[in-house]
Amino acid sequence: MEKLSFASDYMEGAHPEILKRLIDTNMIRSAGYGFDEFSESARNRIRKACNAKDADVYFLVGGTQTNAVMIDVLLQPYQGVIAAKSGHITSHEAGAVEHTGHKVLELDHIDGKITDSMIDSLITKYRQDENHEHMVMPGMVYISQPTEYGTLYSRKELEAISSTCRKHGVFLYMDGARLAYALSCPENDVTLRDIAALCDVFYIGGTKCGALFGEAVVIPEHDRIPYLFTMIKQHGALLAKGRIAGVQFDTLFTDGLYDRIGQTAVYAADRIRKALRDKGYTLAVDSPTNQIFVILDNEKAESLADKVELAFWERTDDSHVIMRIATSWATSPEDVDRLIDCL
Repeated sequence: MEKLSFASDYMEGAHPEILKRLIDTNMIRSAGYGFDEFSESARNRIRKACNAKDADVYFLVGGTQTNAVMIDVLLQPYQGVIAAKSGHITSHEAGAVEHTGHKVLELDHIDGKITDSMIDSLITKYRQDENHEHMVMPGMVYISQPTEYGTLYSRKELEAISSTCRKHGVFLYMDGARLAYALSCPENDVTLRDIAALCDVFYIGGTKCGALFGEAVVIPEHDRIPYLFTMIKQHGALLAKGRIAGVQFDTLFTDGLYDRIGQTAVYAADRIRKALRDKGYTLAVDSPTNQIFVILDNEKAESLADKVELAFWERTDDSHVIMRIATSWATSPEDVDRLIDCL
């Protein structure tokens, strides 16, 4: 029997509705670089979903590219970005942000989250330091929803962070690589409209949420970043056949597909979490979304590795390891049953 894989949430290709739409529109000639009718339709659907009728929407290829490009264009050369030590830009992007010339200003985190008071303290300390002109200026805050640990910011937490950013005049940027899994989670109380009202820039993830590839960058305030199209081109991030991303997001935002696509993953993850607890396993983080972090002794980890592929996260000590189990929009009930049997 084929080895199970729960290592990541982008192991499959794309949702069948997206593939069908790509085939149906394949021979239609359209303009390049996102000026096609499919991309414009997708932009309008996203604006409506976010209640941001004047928002600028751009389609980029992947999460690391999106983070590196948008952080670079938002910041001045002398500025850095505040992020949790566990944040994707500081832990799993190979220094892409630093490669653009911007320092990541790390904060300790609580299960992947940072707080408004942490942000306020860092910026205040910078401004009160008599040597601040020799230091990297905080210019923006990076958060993700869900976080790298699968946890969620509540609306109250997001409102507090947004208020702190606006008080200090720094950008608030949200990484939404797995946003569909946050929106589908019963514990979540943050909507796309909330995000658009509280963030300066955010992106709606497609790569991990049913698309072949692609992320939709949303800037709620029109022309907040002048010449962004040109700067995306400068970064080598402008897709000539932009219609491919446009078709995918137009499909994801038709008939509530994006709102629904994460439900399968969250339901599957809930079943696995319950089984882990029932069988006496210890979870490293109480995450409610599609990522599960379980502590295994070395012997159990090796035994499971023969039957199922999980993602290594970190070692807790010489004899224990944290492994990640990730479900996706395509996770089947049968694979969940098999994983529970392996456990």
